[in-house]
Amino acid sequence: MTTNGSPPEYGGKRVVVTGCASGIGEALARLLVRQGAEVIGLDRRPTSAPVAGFHRVDLADSRSVAEAAGAAGDRIDALFNVAGVSGLADPAEIIGINFVGTRELTELLLERMTAGAAVVNTASIAASHHPRRRELVAGLLAAADRPAATRWCRDHRERIGTGYAVSKDALVWYTLTRSVELAARGVRMNCAAPGLTDTPILDASRESRGAGFLDSIPRPLGRTAEPREQAAVLAFLNSPSASYLTGQVIWVDGGYMAGVATGRFPNVTGGVGDAQQPGERS
Repeated sequence: MTTNGSPPEYGGKRVVVTGCASGIGEALARLLVRQGAEVIGLDRRPTSAPVAGFHRVDLADSRSVAEAAGAAGDRIDALFNVAGVSGLADPAEIIGINFVGTRELTELLLERMTAGAAVVNTASIAASHHPRRRELVAGLLAAADRPAATRWCRDHRERIGTGYAVSKDALVWYTLTRSVELAARGVRMNCAAPGLTDTPILDASRESRGAGFLDSIPRPLGRTAEPREQAAVLAFLNSPSASYLTGQVIWVDGGYMAGVATGRFPNVTGGVGDAQQPGERS
């Protein structure tokens, strides 16, 4: 995208997008290509987006994560962590994909990122209660590897519910913690927390939780978001235009969290039983 003759935001940039096969990730991959990026797509399924390269990844499998990271190349200017899943029977599997696999991939790719690079993680309004679960999630963040994280999930089975909200809480706290450490290297990390968005996972959530729960979530703008609207925010957060923005959680929810903060709406999301979207299965 060029404005007034200026170069495209991602001209000459090599970027990685997870969850590029559908929904927000696919919309993002297409947007970044239009903005001049060389996009490396990662997903469990092939994408129809015009990416420069594609590699299969299963975020539930540490070996698959390592192979995908190795195939992504030596220079990474931006990483967009969009992939995720909800509605699985095993909470440890949800956390293993949404948080553990995302963290593994991020840490591997950070080794190839230099000053000026940026990472954005995709949480959810399911993380709306992350402050009160900080002590709980601290144990998950401290888990050094996947086996340790799995043990933590088993040990806290009664407190993590479906695992979805806790996985998104963990991404928020990972962003806040890691962004401060990365700032010394000139690498930025932010987090976008989308509200209800018209993606395949919204349909899955409707089946698992029922339309009544989704309909109970206030929509101040009167509608559900489109994938392209979430993609635009993600693209901005890793762009040169956001060069002084790091360590932030951006609620892309049409005003829902503002209503919660000011007491206009009840906070109906973020319970450990929640299994709502967004995100893309990787």
